[in-house]
Amino acid sequence: MLLSEQCYKKIDRELAKYPADQRQSAVMAALAHAQDELGWLAPETMKELAEYIRMPVIAVQEVATFYNMYNVKPVGKHKITVCTNLPCALSGGVRAAEYLKQKLGIDFRETTADGQFTLVEGECMGACGDAPVLLVSNKTMCSWMSNEKIDAMLEELKK
Repeated sequence: MLLSEQCYKKIDRELAKYPADQRQSAVMAALAHAQDELGWLAPETMKELAEYIRMPVIAVQEVATFYNMYNVKPVGKHKITVCTNLPCALSGGVRAAEYLKQKLGIDFRETTADGQFTLVEGECMGACGDAPVLLVSNKTMCSWMSNEKIDAMLEELKK
C-alpha cells in the first residue's frame, strides 16, 4: 500500500458521500488526499486509487492530468502558481512571475535545486480584482503581491 491507513480513512469518508454505484464521484477528493500525503501523484498511486475506488486507471489519470491542481510529476515542497491570464497579466501578474523567476532562479515548470519551490503558470483563479494573485501549494491564495510581499512570503515558506 502506497497510502497510509489515515489517508484511506479520509478517502472512505469521501466515498461515503456517494451511492455505491457512483464511487467514482469521489475521485477528485481521493486524488487530493493522496497528493497531500505523497506530494505528487505517481502512476502507481493513481493505479492504487483506481483499484480502491473501483474505476478504470485511465479515468483516474484523465482527471489527474486535466486539472492543474494535481501534480503528476514531483514538485518542490511549495508549489507557487502565478495567475498570468490577461486581467492578472495587465495588473501585475507577469511582473510578479518575472520577479519570482529571478528571485528563485528558475523558470515555469522548474524546481529550485534545494527542492523547496516549484513555479507554475496558472489559469484564472477568480480573483482578478486582487491581482497579482498567487496560489501556494494549492491551498493558500495570496493577493496584491508586490515584490515586498513576495519576499516576505518566500521567507515565511522557507521556515
